[in-house]
Amino acid sequence: MVEVQTERVLVVPTEVFHKLGHFQGFCGDVDRYLDDLMCPENISYLPRADVEEDPSLKQLIPYCILRHQDAAGRQFVFHYTRGKGQGEGRLHAKRSIGIGGHISAIDVDAEGALNPYEEGMRRELEEEIEIDSPFSQRCVGLINDDETPVGRVHLGVVHLLDLDRPAARSREADILEAGFSPVEELLAHLAGFETWSQICLKALFARVY
Repeated sequence: MVEVQTERVLVVPTEVFHKLGHFQGFCGDVDRYLDDLMCPENISYLPRADVEEDPSLKQLIPYCILRHQDAAGRQFVFHYTRGKGQGEGRLHAKRSIGIGGHISAIDVDAEGALNPYEEGMRRELEEEIEIDSPFSQRCVGLINDDETPVGRVHLGVVHLLDLDRPAARSREADILEAGFSPVEELLAHLAGFETWSQICLKALFARVY
């Protein structure tokens, strides 16, 4: 019999997040949370199947948003539809502006990896999309959504990638209808997006328009 390897994902006790300061929606105060959430004493890697319905634990998810700003200052954001092969079944057929996924135990042992979180984020980006443009990256906030079953067991860490050109494409068959669109068009159709994308669009871009 072939042994199926169990995926083990990075989690932090929800209690730790609450002690740092519980919030609902988006929080831009990265420094208040990130170091403590990533502290070795607070994180562990547990079987994904065991934590998907356990609100006492938060799975940390890098959520990368690709943005291009043209010479006139107009902002364009990469977006796509999640196909059935995307990992989180509860999000299938939803539009999204976020690229990313779970940090896995394999990221701890990856060759040359100094930071498992950063390695996991890099791996997820490379698996899901190809970026054909120079870009800069910065962490701009966190997402918490206790109002949905998916949100109650996940905590998003939002990274904004600023591309010199709007040049990125899907590497996966289940990242569908992918491309860049003006931010104002995405804001006009918020209802079709997954909750995390709605939260980020409103927090990061709505004030501009």
